[in-house]
Amino acid sequence: MFADKTLTPREATRLCVLGTIAQGPMRYSELATAVRHFIGRLSGPSLDLMGSSVELMRYEGLVEPVEGEGMADDAVLRITTAGEDAFHELMTAPVRPASDLSKLVTALKFRFLHLLPQQDQEDQIDLLIDTSETGLARLTDLRRHMDGQAGYMTEWLDDEIVRAEARLVWLEDLRTRVGQE
Repeated sequence: MFADKTLTPREATRLCVLGTIAQGPMRYSELATAVRHFIGRLSGPSLDLMGSSVELMRYEGLVEPVEGEGMADDAVLRITTAGEDAFHELMTAPVRPASDLSKLVTALKFRFLHLLPQQDQEDQIDLLIDTSETGLARLTDLRRHMDGQAGYMTEWLDDEIVRAEARLVWLEDLRTRVGQE
């Protein structure tokens, strides 16, 4: 954990693994795919977030095989009591305020966008539109994948999608206004 007791990227991945398997035993390959899909759709591909090994968690006693031995024979895994304790600790950690570097970079682009020549302003807005469209597509894909699952994730995703769609409309309006200057 960070000094403020918020989760590091590695711990966020561990939380995803433990929470996914806490819902019921599953095959090693299914677990890895589910975690990769979920994290990839929310954060995009990231080595920092994909680095947590299920094998390491098995070694630490957080998950255990119910059937089979490990990754090679696609063992069915379940969470252990120690894993449930770790899940609880990770799940109840505080959330760090929006401190994402990309948010800072985006804010800086908007702060100083007016200092660029018009064509460069339009190019930067197009880049932000492309980034927003990619993020919206990831959220929409994850929402489809999560449909019908228990919990509040789909409600949160619906809210995030509405926000992403509104951001996209705003960016497209900005692009039009800058193009008219």
